[in-house]
Amino acid sequence: METYSNETFDEERALYGSTGLLVDHCRFEGPADGESAMKESRDITVKDSYFDLRYPFWHDTHVVITDSLMTEHCRAALWYSKDVRMERTKAYGIKALRECENIEIRDCDICSPEFGWFNDSVRMKDTTAESEYFMMHSKKLYFENVKMRGKYSFQYIEDSEFVKCTFDTKDAFWHAKNVVVRDSLVKGEYLAWYCENVTFINCTIVGTQPLCYCKGLKLVDCKMIDADLSFEKSEVDATIIGSVLSIKNPKSGEIRLSHADELIMDDPDAKAVILFDEPEERQKCPCCGYYTLLGSEGDTAYEICPVCYWENDISGEYETSYSGANDMTLAEGRANYEKYGACDPRFVKKCRPPKKEEQKHA
Repeated sequence: METYSNETFDEERALYGSTGLLVDHCRFEGPADGESAMKESRDITVKDSYFDLRYPFWHDTHVVITDSLMTEHCRAALWYSKDVRMERTKAYGIKALRECENIEIRDCDICSPEFGWFNDSVRMKDTTAESEYFMMHSKKLYFENVKMRGKYSFQYIEDSEFVKCTFDTKDAFWHAKNVVVRDSLVKGEYLAWYCENVTFINCTIVGTQPLCYCKGLKLVDCKMIDADLSFEKSEVDATIIGSVLSIKNPKSGEIRLSHADELIMDDPDAKAVILFDEPEERQKCPCCGYYTLLGSEGDTAYEICPVCYWENDISGEYETSYSGANDMTLAEGRANYEKYGACDPRFVKKCRPPKKEEQKHA
């Protein structure tokens, strides 16, 4: 294997067409501003290296990249390549991954608009990402413990699975097909419109107007927070833990839940059956004192109170204990609720008055 160590390259196609190459502690930067450093190469290992130039890995095969940095100037780093493994690497350039096959990404930090378009077979684990139009038109994705922020994520994807992930992204999973999301938090407005055969299992879904115009939609033991006008014109089979703000004109199927603040069925084509559970056990919110937390005592951790918006963080169960989820002590949250009607003044517009069944004497 040919080795380059502690060298700097800035010329055009510096290592073009290489086979069997080790690049260790090298830098790709400089006044020549050359592109396509390792284009059309195979069997490449890159360690502890710095990329500040464009298009370094195009049409490559069998590439391993570890402990490296691709700066914001490293545009379109990985295109048309296959059998690539990337670990402990930062990818900060726009369009960093596109039209690739058999990609493994682990313990990486991604900040790349339009990352991941038209890929086939991408496994991502223990990674953070910030992007717009993330992974669009890709298929055979498997993500585990991925934390992602952005907009318009996972649109038009197919045959994919997501486990123990946290997604904060509007308009996610639009037109997605054959997707399973398990044990995850999915936050953002207009979730999964026009999707087909998408299943959420043991997930928490947060945001306005989720899951509309869907076909073959399934929810299994999911919580829905701040979810109004849910399921409009959808074919749905859902078991929801707790309540939702409102359900509007689901097309067909069955929705099982404990309560809906509002049920809108003013479309003659809305034929879904809505089944309400028997009243379930409630726990008292430690901040406002109302019985708003649904479930047994051990099942309400990190549930958000709709009356004061306190997140039931067990680390903040004592008045003077600092709650990381709420960024304050419980005593501060209680004082804010007495003064503003919310545990934090920022959440006043999100809070609602307590219901009859939630009263403190319950």
